Amino acid sequence: MTLLSRVVIGSALILAWPIAHAADGQKVFTQGGSNPAAMACLGCHGPDGKGIAAAGFPRLAGLPAGYLSKQLHDWRTGSRKQLVMEPLAKALTDDEIKAVSSYLAGLPGDPAPTVRRQQIANDPTTRLALYGDWSRQIPGCVQCHGPGGSGVGEYFPPLAGQPASYLVAQLNGWRDGSRSNDPNQLMVGVAKAMTDDEVVAIAEFFANPASPEVKP
Repeated sequence: MTLLSRVVIGSALILAWPIAHAADGQKVFTQGGSNPAAMACLGCHGPDGKGIAAAGFPRLAGLPAGYLSKQLHDWRTGSRKQLVMEPLAKALTDDEIKAVSSYLAGLPGDPAPTVRRQQIANDPTTRLALYGDWSRQIPGCVQCHGPGGSGVGEYFPPLAGQPASYLVAQLNGWRDGSRSNDPNQLMVGVAKAMTDDEVVAIAEFFANPASPEVKP
């Protein structure tokens, strides 16, 4: 084999690697990982990765790869707990976690809200979502999670359009300690300062596409 042939073949393999890597992520999502315990993601999160609201399974499509990867690693270590996701995450290899996270991040998500933050909030839930309650050290949800709760970077995931039951479960997880994987324990303090009624109301606010702060 000539030197030129080796260079051409090597270049082709380098160019093909991202495609193969993406294909591995798609395979994990649609068929599962190499370990039989690593079930396919689409069974719970839908064939498009947009979740199954009626069952409370969240949207993964379009979420940052860094956020998705961190959650899978956190289920491994136990800083985030969930009966289905813990064994599934432990069954995935590091490469499979990286691949499926990248694949999901590349799937089209729902359009980000384009409305601006309201200046007047006429009810307690909207006030809490937009401005918080600093007397209890609760920042407004959108101050961290972005306009309409559309998400900001790898540490503040989207709230808008996620199932209300999922959002309630996460807030209650922060409260009871089954989830403790946030930077500086910010969400732990916020969730514990909220009442039961506020947890439900905030979850419904962001899950409801008719909310004035959420609708596109």
